[in-house]
Amino acid sequence: MPTVDHVAVAPPTRDSGLRPTPGRTSRLAAALAATPAVLTDSAVLAFALWTVLYHVALPLHLAPSVTFLIWLVVGVALAGVAVVRVVRNSRAATGVIGGAGDDAGAVAAGAERRTPGHPRRWLAVVLAAATVAAVTAGLANTPAGEGMSWWIPAVAGAVAGVGVMLLTRRAWTAGTPVSPDRGPTAAQSAYALVVSGLVALSSLFLARNTPDDVYYVGKSVWVAERDIVPRNDFLFSENVLPGMASLPPTASIEVFAGALARFLGVHAGTALFFLMLPVMAALAVLALWRLTHRWAPRRPLLAFSLAVAYLYLVAGADAALGTFHLPRLHEGKGMFVSAVIPLMWLYLTRWFDGRRRTDLALIGALSITAIGLTTTAAIILPMLVGAAAFAMLTVGHWKAALTAGVVALAYPVGSVVLTQVILGGGTAAGADAAFYDAEYTYRRTLEIGIVGVVSGLALWCGPLLARRGTPALLAAGGTLALSVLLVPGVLELISALSGISVVLWRVPWLLALPTLIGLLCTVELPVRSRTLRAATGGLVAAAAVAVFAVWATPMWSPRSYVEVYDRPVWKMPQQRQAIAFWIKRQDRPDGLLLAPSTIMRASLMVTSEVRVVLPRDFYLVEYDLESQFAKDRLLLAAFADGRVEDISHRSDVAAALDRLEVGTICVYRGNRYARELVPELGFTQFAERGRPGAMVCFRRG
Repeated sequence: MPTVDHVAVAPPTRDSGLRPTPGRTSRLAAALAATPAVLTDSAVLAFALWTVLYHVALPLHLAPSVTFLIWLVVGVALAGVAVVRVVRNSRAATGVIGGAGDDAGAVAAGAERRTPGHPRRWLAVVLAAATVAAVTAGLANTPAGEGMSWWIPAVAGAVAGVGVMLLTRRAWTAGTPVSPDRGPTAAQSAYALVVSGLVALSSLFLARNTPDDVYYVGKSVWVAERDIVPRNDFLFSENVLPGMASLPPTASIEVFAGALARFLGVHAGTALFFLMLPVMAALAVLALWRLTHRWAPRRPLLAFSLAVAYLYLVAGADAALGTFHLPRLHEGKGMFVSAVIPLMWLYLTRWFDGRRRTDLALIGALSITAIGLTTTAAIILPMLVGAAAFAMLTVGHWKAALTAGVVALAYPVGSVVLTQVILGGGTAAGADAAFYDAEYTYRRTLEIGIVGVVSGLALWCGPLLARRGTPALLAAGGTLALSVLLVPGVLELISALSGISVVLWRVPWLLALPTLIGLLCTVELPVRSRTLRAATGGLVAAAAVAVFAVWATPMWSPRSYVEVYDRPVWKMPQQRQAIAFWIKRQDRPDGLLLAPSTIMRASLMVTSEVRVVLPRDFYLVEYDLESQFAKDRLLLAAFADGRVEDISHRSDVAAALDRLEVGTICVYRGNRYARELVPELGFTQFAERGRPGAMVCFRRG
C-alpha cells in the first residue's frame, strides 16, 4: 500500500474523550486530507490484483465466481496487512502520523531545484504560435475558416509544442526556487470528496444509448448467468464462433461486473449501473482532483472546478471527453481516459520528483489496471509514457525515464502481444475503414469553433501555466507528442506500420486535457495589484464556463444521446429495456429471436438466454459482409425494422428465416408489412404487448 506524507501533530494530552484534543484534531485533518489518495490508490491496487488473477485464471479455465472469491480473500488479507503496517508505523513514529496520501513531503528531487522565469522574447514567440494554432485549429471546417489548410494549425502547433518543450527544459535548469507541492489540506480534500459524491449521485440519473454496450454489458450478463468467461463469440453464437479479432480477452472489467453480480445475487445491469458506476464516477473525479492539485501552481480548487465543469458542459454526440465520462464511464475505455490517464501523469510526476519505489509500484499497478479496462491502453499508454520519458530525457534523467517506461508498459503491451500470439487474429479489417486524419481527430475530441479554440489554448499553453519543475516538463512532453501526431501524414504512417487505424482517433487521450483546461484559470497577470491578480483566475474560469455553456453540448442534452430521469436507471432506453424483459418472460420455442434491431441489441443486455439474429450490424465486419451469414441477418433486420425498400422478394425472407432457424419473431404493431407476412411464413401469433411500445410476437409452427 502507498506510504503517506508525515504530518507533524501536537503531543497527545489527557482528555475525557468527549472533546477532541489538538493531537486528535490534527490526526483527523490529516486523515481527511489523505482520503482521496487512499481511495484512488487502493482502487488501483485492488483492480490490478483482480486483473492479474483473471489473466491467471484464463488458461486454468477457472469459473469467474471462483476467481472473484480468491480476489476477495486475497484482497482483504492484503488490506489487513497494510492497515497493521500503517498503525504500527504511526505508533513507532514520534509526533507524526502516517496514512496514504499525496506526496506532501516528497519533494526531494524537485523542491531545491531552481528554475528561471521564461525569457520574454521566446515566450512571446511561443505564445504567438500557440494562439495561432489554437485559433486556426478551432476554426478549421467552420464558416470562419472555410477552405483553410490543416497545415496552418499543424505547423503552428508543432512550433508551439517545440517551443514549450524548450522553455520548460530551460526552466528546469537554474533560477528562482520551485515552490514544492505541500499536499492538499483537509478542507481541499473535503471539497473534492463532496464534488465526487455529487458526480457519483448524478451518474445514476443519466442514461446514454451506446451501441457498444451490447458487447460490454452483454459480456457481463453472460458471465453473471453462466459463470463462464466466453473465449469465443457470445453475441452471434453460444461461445462457438471465433471472437472478434479487435477485442482479445485481456480486459477484465466486464468479467468483474458479471462475477460481482453473481456473488451478490443481482442482475449484472444492477451491479454495473447501480453499484459499480457511482464508485467509478467518484474515483474518476478524485483522480482528476489529485492531478489538478499536483500540477496547479495556485488556485487548485478553482482549476478543479473548471475541469469538472468542462466534462459536464462539453459532451456531444461524437467523441468529446465529456461523452466518455459519466455517459460511458461503465465501459472500460471511459474509465481509462477519465481516471487512468490523470493518475498515470500523477504517478509519473511523483516518481520523477521523488524516485520512491512506492510510486514506481503504483505505476506498474496502474498499467495493469489500464489493460484490465481496455485494450486501448496498449496503444495510448506507450504514447503517454513515451512523451513523459522524452521530457525527462531532455534534462538527463534517462535512468528514471527508462525504469518508468519498462514498468508502465511491460504488462499491458506484453499481455496483448501474448494474447494475439496464442489466440491469433489481429485488428478488424472492416473496422479499419473508420480511420480519421489529424484534422478530424482534433475535431472529434477537442471540438471546433470557440470551444475548440479554448481547448487548443489549454493544449499549447497549459505547460506554461503548470507548476514549475516536473509538472511543467511532463505537460510539455504531452503537448509536444500530440502536436507531432496532429501533423498531416503522421497518423497515416502509424496506421500503415501498425494496422491500428480503428482507434488512432483516440490519441488525444494521452493528454490530461481536463486538467490543462483547469490550469487556464491559474494564469497570473504581471501586474502589481494583488486584487487584479486574484480576480484574474475567477474571470478566466467564468469566461470559460460561459463559452462551454453557450457553444458546447452539455452532457445531459439529447444531442449527447443522453436521457435524464427522475430515478436511477440502467444506461439504456427504458422502453427497450421493458420490452426485452417482456420477451424474455414469454414462452418461446427454440431458435433465434428476430425483433427490431434496437430490441435485439437491448435483449443481450438483459439476458444471454435469448439468442438474437443480429446483435449489432457493425460487428458483421468480422464475418465478411458479403457472406450469406451476414446477408441473411441484415435482410431479416430490415424486415423486422419495417424497411420494406431493402427487401427484394418475400421468398428471400422465408429462406433466411429457415437458414438461421428463427423460432420467434416480434415486431412493432406499426410494422404492418411484417405483421401481415409473418403468418404466411408459417408463424403463429402467441403474445401481444400494449402501449407504449406495442408489439406482437409470433412463433414457428
